[in-house]
Amino acid sequence: MAAEVEAEPVVASENALEWVQKDKRRFLHAVYRVGDLERTIKFYTECLGMTLLRQRDIPEEKYSNAFLGFGPEDSHFVVELTYNYGVDKYDIGTGFGHFAIATEDVYKLVENVRSKGGKVTREPGPVKGGTSVIAFIQDPDGYIFELIQRGPTPEPLCQVMLRVGDLDRSIKFYEKACGMKLLRKIDNPAYKYTLAMIGYDDEYKSTVLELTYNYGVTEYTKGNAYAQIAIGTEDVYKSAEAVDLVTKELGGKITRQPGPIPGINTKITSFLDPDGWKTVLVDNADFLKELQAE
Repeated sequence: MAAEVEAEPVVASENALEWVQKDKRRFLHAVYRVGDLERTIKFYTECLGMTLLRQRDIPEEKYSNAFLGFGPEDSHFVVELTYNYGVDKYDIGTGFGHFAIATEDVYKLVENVRSKGGKVTREPGPVKGGTSVIAFIQDPDGYIFELIQRGPTPEPLCQVMLRVGDLDRSIKFYEKACGMKLLRKIDNPAYKYTLAMIGYDDEYKSTVLELTYNYGVTEYTKGNAYAQIAIGTEDVYKSAEAVDLVTKELGGKITRQPGPIPGINTKITSFLDPDGWKTVLVDNADFLKELQAE
């Protein structure tokens, strides 16, 4: 990733929070690190059915990227894989949960994964006490993917699950700082967890964050594998004003003040939520220009 450059701190205004609710936002990509880029590309394309959308090598900064997903980046959520030269293993930590893929036939997808040497960690079948058919598989770096059986959907790459220490605080943070909506909340006392689905549209039509609170657990290790989620915005400066206000109330901090990335000129800002999970907000127009330039 490009080095982060500090700019002058933002000065927040109260109407920034109102603006966030009107901003045109969507999930762009999840960024995480892998030990062998070609191995992971092969697994995602052959086993999971993703398409390699673009790939780039930045030798001066000693890393390579690959972007994969189920549709073009200007309209779909994708994964951004990062390979750092010479690093073949990362610690995923205890806080990151899984990614999820919606498919019309979980059994068929699992058999495809198995036939190509993939690791199945939960055989396909209904969830306990319910009718939803799911399975879990593991990629070559140890990242878990939940496979969910659903009808046709415009966004198969449908969830990113993160564990948090205070669910209500996290919901409030993402609602106010990111303009997300609470789609549903599920408490499961038998298994001692509560989860919340939050995002920008119906969870059966778009990507959502699945925030999970395990009873009595307030802290998790982050490791060094999963990096961040990127979200598009119409204005990174106004976005940063809102984040600044919310972090003062609920915790977290801005880690990169709004402004263009040197050499690329795409405007971004980044911040940590109260649990330390990182989000990068990217200017929508700049993001489209970046895609057209590659």
